[in-house]
Amino acid sequence: RAFIDRYQPVLYSEHLSFCTDNAHLYDLMPIPFTRAAVRHVVERIHRAQDILGQRLTLENVSYYTAPDAEMNELEFLIEILQQADCDLLLDVNNVYVNSVNHRYDPVAFLDALPVERVRYLHVAGHLQLSPDLIVDTHGAAVADPVWDLLGHTYNRFGAVPTLLERDFDIPPLADLMQEVAQIRRVGASAHTRIF
Repeated sequence: RAFIDRYQPVLYSEHLSFCTDNAHLYDLMPIPFTRAAVRHVVERIHRAQDILGQRLTLENVSYYTAPDAEMNELEFLIEILQQADCDLLLDVNNVYVNSVNHRYDPVAFLDALPVERVRYLHVAGHLQLSPDLIVDTHGAAVADPVWDLLGHTYNRFGAVPTLLERDFDIPPLADLMQEVAQIRRVGASAHTRIF
């Protein structure tokens, strides 16, 4: 809380995934899409928001299996956002990755999200292992379908700050700046004229 009080960030975000206090997990572990998990996460978010003194902003993660799911990803996410009264950091690449891996329409997914909850965006590259398997790597340039989805995202949600993620296989700065310029171009061509 001292950090929040001192620096007063506009938002405080965290991945919507499992974590542990005793070990290092080498990837983001998705939470099962169950009602019990919704209750558990909502209770934790309420506690965190009380401690932080502000709303938490959760990031949707990529996932590769959904054992024992009682609801789909969209239903799970909306339940948490509504019950916890928190916001969303929308990772557009993760929406695309999940839509290919789990065979759903990414545009319909975006259109069902509550506009008032989306506070921030991420775009990143991924690794396509087969036509129906993509891994979110942050180690490649943003793919054309993700750029297209970003355009739809801007049209739906308006002027939302956007971060380009790149964690490894870092190209020359000029290449990264071209991707940042592409973010601006996509935003400028959105129907809402945001940039």
